[in-house]
Amino acid sequence: MGRVSKEQAQENRRRIVDTASRLFREQGTAGVSVADLMKAAGLTHGGFYKHFDSKEALVDEATARAFDGVGTGDRPDDDSDTGTGEGAAKDARRAFVENYLSPEHRDDMAGGCPTAGLATDMARGATGSAARHTYAEGVREFARRMADDDDDGLVRLSTMVGALILARAVNGDPLSDALLAAARAEVSA
Repeated sequence: MGRVSKEQAQENRRRIVDTASRLFREQGTAGVSVADLMKAAGLTHGGFYKHFDSKEALVDEATARAFDGVGTGDRPDDDSDTGTGEGAAKDARRAFVENYLSPEHRDDMAGGCPTAGLATDMARGATGSAARHTYAEGVREFARRMADDDDDGLVRLSTMVGALILARAVNGDPLSDALLAAARAEVSA
């Protein structure tokens, strides 16, 4: 077996981080073993430690990747190309809320919002970890994008993320859709 080129090694690392980002949001960091992660990435278990010193180092990087993957198309922003001015920003926010609090987003845990998907892992993790710092910055940015002239966006953020987490927890029960609908009505008002 020959050596892996530098480019292939970088591609393998990217694949591990991308796979971890999705699996951690879907199953939680404790629910994903290194062996399962590497298998899902299409790589051998033994190669993990060529890329990372520990699983915690991967959690840090995968958390950052999850938030990097959340672009302006996924969250409302004043720079929206749907128009100009306050009306366009409100339209973008309304469309974002509809998408965020949809059954499709509820059901896509792996590709969904890292704020909701990683919340319990961050609550249980080390206070000073790089992942928790990255997570806090992502939450701040989410709130900023939900803010308007009247508030800082924290209530909207909390309502949306809380509703999504609860809707996922009771998915399969009519309460799940009711939670999403109630939060959409409240946040859109």
